[in-house]
Amino acid sequence: MPGKPLYPFTVHDTHQGNRAGLSGWMRQEERSMTDPNPTTGRPDISILYCTRCNWLLRAAWMAQELLSTFGEELGSVSLIPASGGRFEVTVNSQLVWERKRDGGFPGPKELKQRVRDVIAPGRDMGHIDRNGGASG
Repeated sequence: MPGKPLYPFTVHDTHQGNRAGLSGWMRQEERSMTDPNPTTGRPDISILYCTRCNWLLRAAWMAQELLSTFGEELGSVSLIPASGGRFEVTVNSQLVWERKRDGGFPGPKELKQRVRDVIAPGRDMGHIDRNGGASG
């Protein structure tokens, strides 16, 4: 349709060994920022990191922390190489952390709380939610 830009999308379902994939085009307004992955029904997390700044290990650490905490509640956790000093964490395209906006990098505790607030607001995170809780 003229005037309405289309955006590429790719959905991969590798849960339980299924390697099916789906690609195509959709309009931005067709998918809500908090919609779960249409294939798995679970939220997708993306961690965009600057390769020139050598932030791969930091991004991988945050991904590991999220996977350890949320496990099978997540549809996917993706690492996305970028440049320009960017470090951004999104849940279903909703920005939950941006290094420049939020004044630095998240600690595991704060990132887990922000992700939880999007995917499961009522979930008790145990010691992470208590004052003086561990940062990991």
